Amino acid sequence: MTRIRVLNGPNLNLLGSREPGQYGERTLEDIMQELQEVAEACGLQLDHLQSNSEGALVDAVQQAARDGVDYLILNPAGYTHTSVALRDALLAVGIPFVEVHLSAVSAREPFRQVSYFADIALGVISGFRGESYLLALQAIINRIEP
Repeated sequence: MTRIRVLNGPNLNLLGSREPGQYGERTLEDIMQELQEVAEACGLQLDHLQSNSEGALVDAVQQAARDGVDYLILNPAGYTHTSVALRDALLAVGIPFVEVHLSAVSAREPFRQVSYFADIALGVISGFRGESYLLALQAIINRIEP
């Protein structure tokens, strides 16, 4: 069974109340529940973690390799533009991943248009709010069963 882990970075625990005009009104729990249901219907094993701590996310990437995770869906949030440590962890474990963002980062402030992960990701999906995760999952499914 294909194993997928979703990793969510800082402040995503505030979804639903945090800038709903930018990120939508759904909570992270709502989004992850829908993603879990789709994954299960497709015969995939999916789990997720959200942390506001860069070190915890690095640890989670390393643990994913030990757990035999096949793919990651990563929303690094604010760490997108700053985290060399998280990038290095992803390179070290070599697990293919899709980078996701709820907002259209290319239409935001210039510093948000820089990603430390885009060049090593399978792809980047942004701007579709919670649906960005579903699109990332679909991209992974397409790789599993072309």
